[in-house]
Amino acid sequence: MKPLIYIPEPNLLFAYDQKCTDVRDGLAMYGPVNKIYGIRSGVVATQRGLQIFRDFVDGLQKPTYNANNVTRPMFPGFEAVFNCKWESNNMYYQEVRKEEIDHFLYNENTHKRTYDLVSLFLEKIVTANKNTDETVDVWFVVVPDEIYKFCRPNQTLPKYLVQTKRTISKAQAKSFRFAPSLFSQLDEDNRAKEEEALAYTFDAQFHDQLKARLLSHTIPTQIVRESTLAWREFTNGRGVPIRDFSKIEGHLAWTFSTGVFYKAGGKPWKLSDIRSGVCYLGLVYKQLEKSKNPKNACCAAQMFLDNGDGTVFKGEIGEWWNPEREEFHLDPKEAKSLLIQAIESYREQNNGQNPEEVFIHAKTRFNREEWEAFQQAAPSGVNLVGVSMSRSKPLKLYRQTGDYPVMRGLAYLIDDKSAFLWTVGYAPKTQTAMSMEVPNPLFVEINKGSADIKQVLSDIMALTKLNYNSCQFADGMPVTLRFADKIGEILTASADIKAPPLAFKYYI
Repeated sequence: MKPLIYIPEPNLLFAYDQKCTDVRDGLAMYGPVNKIYGIRSGVVATQRGLQIFRDFVDGLQKPTYNANNVTRPMFPGFEAVFNCKWESNNMYYQEVRKEEIDHFLYNENTHKRTYDLVSLFLEKIVTANKNTDETVDVWFVVVPDEIYKFCRPNQTLPKYLVQTKRTISKAQAKSFRFAPSLFSQLDEDNRAKEEEALAYTFDAQFHDQLKARLLSHTIPTQIVRESTLAWREFTNGRGVPIRDFSKIEGHLAWTFSTGVFYKAGGKPWKLSDIRSGVCYLGLVYKQLEKSKNPKNACCAAQMFLDNGDGTVFKGEIGEWWNPEREEFHLDPKEAKSLLIQAIESYREQNNGQNPEEVFIHAKTRFNREEWEAFQQAAPSGVNLVGVSMSRSKPLKLYRQTGDYPVMRGLAYLIDDKSAFLWTVGYAPKTQTAMSMEVPNPLFVEINKGSADIKQVLSDIMALTKLNYNSCQFADGMPVTLRFADKIGEILTASADIKAPPLAFKYYI
């Protein structure tokens, strides 16, 4: 076996051009790389939810510790970390009454109750956004746990709670969808059935559907359960918290605060030593479960730059799924379209300059037709590199001594085009492991174009540290592919969703 090599832990850049490998140390010591001076919150919640949210924000202004957990650092307090005001008394509130929620929640049809409840919260946000002259940086949707519990796929409402019976089956909904009743204007019963059929065109997932339906309004949101913010108050019959966050309470504060700061327009950190002129593109695919054609899928691309900015480009629906090979591939027209959108966006953010290198990341290998289309769309002089990543070819490494698994950053080079890379494992900086299980490496392959495999591995390590939605030392996947499944689920929450190129913050 060839000797392993070590890819050094990438540095991140913070305020005053200071570098650090741990985002929490960097923020606590130096502050964010790009500051904002205040956050105005919009809150959609019940009266109880509003009070829970205000108490949580007040709590974030003070240090937050993790009980008996030295591996996760304490949170010093929001203003201390970000040098930014976020006050619980400076909020724009839209009330959702419990009676309004109950009116829709106890519908037997999961699709219908989810659609109606999403509509209820969405209309509150959109109406307030139009009617107020005051700027709201982030809208917080504080969701009662009953909505979380009963507005997810395959969730059945207990019979004793049902107040409204379903009027239409899934099969009937399809017939209404493609051949609506000619007499719906005259027949109130048929009108109700058509309205219920509309709900079946959306996924019965509150979070994804609300995010999807807000895309056209470009409103950043943070959706959170009441029991996350006030976990001590939600107890079982013995008075024990149903969701005990005591050991990660500081981590929860770090994660929530960093995500809010990013969505409000701040930049917590950026990559430090990435080469200039480099663009990273991650391909997103999601099969359409509502389609009659099993090959139909939605595609999208996520573009990330060295400064941490992310943009999502929604592609067209097409026969991108190959069930025999179990792979996604674009046709030449769609491949060109996605890359052209990414290049144009890069130019807009870089004074009209083309990127020098474009790395396209995917979970499957590229075929000849789509790669030739990418090459045709790329401007002259741009080095185009196709990199596939998967955990489908595991290689287990075990340490002979010690209590921890192998170290994060180790790599085994198969040849000059492929390698195994351990993005999880023991981290010397934190003196602990991201997981105590034996980690599986990423199988990384340069299957199109030309690049130094060590540089590709180094870039992937750096991109595991760009997740602003979870303030932790590093992720197991680079950000180009980390959110691929979640973005795909949002984009396919309805086949009718139209989304222009949007910043990454609108999806997470």
